[in-house]
Amino acid sequence: MKIAVVKEIEAGERRVALVPESCKRLVQGGIQVTVESGAGDPAFFPDDLYRQTGAGVESDVPGLLASADLVLKVQPPAFNSTLKRHEVEMMREGAMLLGTLLPARHPDMVAKLAARKISAFATDQIPRISRAQSMDTLSSMANIAGYKAVLIAANELPRYFPMLMTAAGTVFPARVFVIGAGVAGLQAIATARRLGATVEATDTRPVVKEQVESLGARFAGVETAESAEDTSGYATELSTDFYRKQADLIAERCAAADVVITTALIGGIKAPKLITADMVRAMKPGSVIVDLAAEAGGNCELTQSGKTVVEHGIAICGPLNLPAQMPWHASTLYSRNLTSFVLAFWKDGRFHLDLEDEIIRGALVTHQGR
Repeated sequence: MKIAVVKEIEAGERRVALVPESCKRLVQGGIQVTVESGAGDPAFFPDDLYRQTGAGVESDVPGLLASADLVLKVQPPAFNSTLKRHEVEMMREGAMLLGTLLPARHPDMVAKLAARKISAFATDQIPRISRAQSMDTLSSMANIAGYKAVLIAANELPRYFPMLMTAAGTVFPARVFVIGAGVAGLQAIATARRLGATVEATDTRPVVKEQVESLGARFAGVETAESAEDTSGYATELSTDFYRKQADLIAERCAAADVVITTALIGGIKAPKLITADMVRAMKPGSVIVDLAAEAGGNCELTQSGKTVVEHGIAICGPLNLPAQMPWHASTLYSRNLTSFVLAFWKDGRFHLDLEDEIIRGALVTHQGR
């Protein structure tokens, strides 16, 4: 089997799908790996490091994609403006693709994959089960996003995060409120606590209360008998009554907070509107909102995707693709996730596409034209 990795073409994307350490594992497993020349440069992995693993390095992108049995990517395939061709159209018909695809957001790409009879695996659709933890790119990248969100907030906030005893008097710690205690939220809590802030968090899932408190934060939740998770482990929608009570809680906590970090997604793709313009208006001047759901429309009504705006004296940050700002570690973790997926189904010198396997079934977006 031949694996191909091309340089990511989306603006601002600095990650690479495979790093040299992963190439070495795959090559030792009997898999041929070829990487586009310069693909790892933005993440500080030069071509020579790839060559040392036994991987090939080529500059012919159309030839690389056309000859690959499996293509690994970070971003969904897109139109290459330099080559004037879509990446999917350059792939061999019937080949395989593995990466973050977000199919619900890219229906045209899905149609192209089906037309080329590509077997496409979306890592963002992998079920959250124990056996698949090492393949979970969403969690790996959310961890980085949660960390970076706190650094953005600290940079924007016109006051200290920690409590300080100074000759001029005591500086009290900043109050941080985190909405959503998934991977990104928990990392945000941990990072804010390390910087000395007082942290409170909320989530629709009461089961995360213990995790929040283990990081030194207070949990604020709405009591409910409804299930807030689907069978794959992703957050699901709840009743109107629940959201009304949750809105009251969020409004109260936002008014008291210096920093609000939002991380809420439904089904991994849809951002519920949790902070209204009126809630922002009621916050203290100089406060900061960092909306990690900006790419999916934002958890705050006033979020502008990819921008930091000031409304009613509140800085509202809508950062995009934070993992790309830490390309070395982001690429390393992402690469390990993809490698775990490949090697889990690599047996007897071939890739076993077992449609009865729970992981394969959950991740498979297109196959044999369907």
